Amino acid sequence: MGHGTFLRGLETTATYDPASQEFVLHSPTITATKWWPGGLGKTCNYAVVMAQLYTQGQNYGPHPFVVQLRDEYTHRSLLGVMLGEIGPRLGLKANDNGFLRFDHYRIPRMNMLMKHSQVLEDGTYVRPLHSKLSYGTMVQIRVGIVNDAWQNLGRAVTIATRYSAVRHQSEMAPGEPEPQILDYQTQQYKLFPHIASVFALLFSAKSIAKIYFRVTASLEKGNVELLPELHSLSSGLKAMSAEDATLGIEICRLACGGHGYLASSGLPRLYANTTCCITYEGENTVLWLQVARYLIKSYRAAGKGASVHPSVSYLTAEPALSSAPFLSNTALVNAFMCSASALVVEAEARLQNLCDMGQEYHYAWNNCSVLLVKCAQAHIRYFICKTFVESVESLDASEGVRSVLQSLCRLYLIYYINLKQGEFLRYGALTSKNLAFLEKEMCELLAVLRPRAVSLVDAFDMPDALLNSTLGSWDGNVYQRLFDEALKSPLNKTDVPDAYYKYLRPLMKSNL
Repeated sequence: MGHGTFLRGLETTATYDPASQEFVLHSPTITATKWWPGGLGKTCNYAVVMAQLYTQGQNYGPHPFVVQLRDEYTHRSLLGVMLGEIGPRLGLKANDNGFLRFDHYRIPRMNMLMKHSQVLEDGTYVRPLHSKLSYGTMVQIRVGIVNDAWQNLGRAVTIATRYSAVRHQSEMAPGEPEPQILDYQTQQYKLFPHIASVFALLFSAKSIAKIYFRVTASLEKGNVELLPELHSLSSGLKAMSAEDATLGIEICRLACGGHGYLASSGLPRLYANTTCCITYEGENTVLWLQVARYLIKSYRAAGKGASVHPSVSYLTAEPALSSAPFLSNTALVNAFMCSASALVVEAEARLQNLCDMGQEYHYAWNNCSVLLVKCAQAHIRYFICKTFVESVESLDASEGVRSVLQSLCRLYLIYYINLKQGEFLRYGALTSKNLAFLEKEMCELLAVLRPRAVSLVDAFDMPDALLNSTLGSWDGNVYQRLFDEALKSPLNKTDVPDAYYKYLRPLMKSNL
């Protein structure tokens, strides 16, 4: 409850007792309470519990233990275990998020998960081959979050795009019929970049999954060399996909006007079930700073002539700027790279300067943390853009599919350059003329994608049962569905609500 992402600050203890060959689990403070795990409150009988391992009077840090919490027959919590549900939340209301406390609760020695480290019968601790070997499961979950993010964003943009094709609003020209709101450029700007973002995150998720399986295979052989890169990329992609999807879903809700605020639109639920990704499995700011730490370390290593991992190889040399009047996708990816590289260089110089002025490193790090987060974000955006371009170029697809994906990829690159144009100008990655040209091209791309928009979201193949939306159903029968859903409200079971007789009528009849 009191530490969250700071795993080293975990307060739950598991103290080994060699006489009984048991671990004694204990929650010494209120802040040691386990808080938030899904299924913990009233559902599960067993859990994998992280606790500070103590043996032979020494603390060896957090380790995982399999712990029985409830009786398998009665389902009652066991003696020494306190369980409960944490109360209402913004979303994920069926998740049974719970709390857990231990009062000197004993479990067998063999309940410790000992794949990487062990406690022998006499209490001797056997260290793992590498301290980061246990990161594998955490990384796998973060890769899963990237997949969840693009899928939830895909649902939201499907709902909003279909609704925008059904909704007619205002006059674009005097005397003409009300057009579909999808014909308005502002509506296209709200939605189409997020259609592109679904594909960008999808390709990035596939890329990081391949890296994960390659690194996992290396770990089985005891090779941990690629683990820092995997940890950095998975942390950054988790953070960026969660933020992009959350913001994109909110934009989709706003693009649906007042109807998007209805629970029946499905958009509030999608938002609530996605924004939590920003904080669980690693709070995003903490993850960005972990990525930044990897970048600074890699930059300094490169400066000393050491080899670095592929994802940060651009830090080893001065990036070349493109001066071509027509900016190709390769040139735009190069601009992202230049901006990311310049941010790392500036952040490292500022950090070193503070240290030279006498600040201790950890204080200097905190005093540079805003810039360091920008470094990490620029690095991951560059990785996503590079992966998107390479994936589209290498895709085995028809010319028609390739053409529309190229348009989406181009839109994605320009959209995020447009959002961060200050950084591109600041570091000379692009000129003001470049940016003006790209903004004009972005508007042209919106017009190109307009006839394909509904087909693109239909291609996500999201069934109505999954969307669960009055606005986004495949048949486009929006208004009848809205009305039918309104009739289901409990308040509509009677013409005059009970509250009228209980409160309003007495008030109206009284002499105030």
